[in-house]
Amino acid sequence: MSGQDFVRAARGSDAAELARIQVESWRADYAGLIPDAVLAELTSAEAAERWQQRWAEAIAKPPTSRHRVLVATAAEPPAGGEAGRPQRVVAGFAAAGPASDEDKWPATDGELYELHVARDRTGQGHGGRLLNAVADTLAEDRFTHLSAWVLEADAGLREFLESAGWAADGARSQLDMGTRVPIVRLHTALEVPEA
Repeated sequence: MSGQDFVRAARGSDAAELARIQVESWRADYAGLIPDAVLAELTSAEAAERWQQRWAEAIAKPPTSRHRVLVATAAEPPAGGEAGRPQRVVAGFAAAGPASDEDKWPATDGELYELHVARDRTGQGHGGRLLNAVADTLAEDRFTHLSAWVLEADAGLREFLESAGWAADGARSQLDMGTRVPIVRLHTALEVPEA
């Protein structure tokens, strides 16, 4: 990670990269965890176009002012070793906002909807910076708790969140993907800044 890496609000021009990173992450992280046919459908070229449109809409017209899409950026050296300013690239993204579960209160309970880092950028601190930025942003929006649904078998994401202080809250469910895929909810408390 360089000192030039940072997190910012997503822009409309980021939508294609968000879709690419999401599809790439799903292919790698969900292989063997969800049915192959479902994964192929979710990550097809047609699906990637739909995800791009959805991200563009989520960025341009969020459902509320408390729905956020953040991107981690990295400095990429100029091509071919040329002199000049580094180019900024999207290294990962996170989407969060009010909790959608019936047992949560959306005024104070936030939810991490998505968090993905580009496969060639993992292990460089981008996921941690995104997670911290989401927590800080939602705390500024007066959320006091943050939760996320995770595939029970997705040990990588569960371990990442748990290493950041998250814990299972006992809620469990299943996604119907042609077969039932167990999911668990993790949560953490947020430090709301004094008004």
